[in-house]
Amino acid sequence: NVPGRGLAPLVLLWGETRAFGDTGLGKAHWPEGHPACGGRAQSPIDIRTQRVQPDPSLPPIRPVGYERPGPALLTLSNNGHTAVLELPPSLRLRGLPRSFAAAQLHFHWGRAGRRGGAEHLLDGHRAPAEMHVVHYDAEHYGNASDAQHHGGGLAVLGVLLEVGADPHPAYDNILRHLGSIRYAGQATAIPSFSIQDLLPSRLDLYYRYNGSLTTPPCFQSVLWTLFQQPVHISLAQVWPEPQLLVDNFRVPQELNQRRVLSSFPRGESGPGGVGRPRGGLRRPPPYPSNSSWSPS
Repeated sequence: NVPGRGLAPLVLLWGETRAFGDTGLGKAHWPEGHPACGGRAQSPIDIRTQRVQPDPSLPPIRPVGYERPGPALLTLSNNGHTAVLELPPSLRLRGLPRSFAAAQLHFHWGRAGRRGGAEHLLDGHRAPAEMHVVHYDAEHYGNASDAQHHGGGLAVLGVLLEVGADPHPAYDNILRHLGSIRYAGQATAIPSFSIQDLLPSRLDLYYRYNGSLTTPPCFQSVLWTLFQQPVHISLAQVWPEPQLLVDNFRVPQELNQRRVLSSFPRGESGPGGVGRPRGGLRRPPPYPSNSSWSPS
C-alpha cells in the first residue's frame, strides 16, 4: 500500500506485477474485471506529432511549492508494481483549468539491455523510462482516491526519461534508495528535495489530451500533460539496481477520435526536444477544447 493521508486505495492505479512483463498475462483480460479498461479514452497513446492540434492558448505549467516540499522526509514505497514517492498536497499545479494538488509520483521502466519502458510514445519511439506525477482536483475532492472516479478529477504530468552521459542528481535522490524497498509493501523515509528539479526546464512545451489510468481500474478521469522535452539521466539510473520492478508499462491504446493538443506550433522543436522560446506567459484559458469527458 501507499502509506499516508488516506491514499492506500491508490495501489489500484497500477495493479499487480503479474499483469505486466513478457508474458502479457492479464492485459487482454483487464476489461472483464474492470470494464473501463475497454473504454474509448484509454492511456497511454502513441502521439503522432504531425497530427496534433496546436493550441497557443495553453499556458505553461506552473508548479507551486515544488522547490521546497514541506515535510523534512518523504515516503518512498514499493507497491508491487513500481516505486512510489508520496508527495504532500501543499504542492500545487497552476496553468490547468482548476487547482490540482500533488499526490505522488512513480516510474515505468523496461528491462536492461532489451527495450524501453516509457508508456507514451512519440512518433513510435519509446523512451527508456517515464515518470508520472499524479495530482488531483483539490477544488472538488479531498484526495486522489476519490478524484479518480470523476472525469477530470486527476491531472498527471508525464516526463520521458532518455539516457544521457551523466547521472541526474535530482533523480539520484530517489533511485539510490531503491535497495531499501526491494520487496512489495516495503517503505522507507528519504530526505526531502526539490521535486521541481525532476521536471524538464521547458514547462511551456507539452502535449495535452484526455485519457485514463494506465492500469486497472483504468478510470477515464485523467487530464494528461506529456512534456515534449525529455530529461536525461544516466544508463545506471534508467535501469537501477536492484531492478526488480521491470516491464511495468502498458502498450499504446487507440486514440478513437480524441484530439491531442500541443502548446506549441508544429516544427518549433529543436534537437533533444527543446523548443524555441515562446512569448510571455499567457492568462490561463478555460478548460481545453478537447475536455468533454465521456467515460465508456
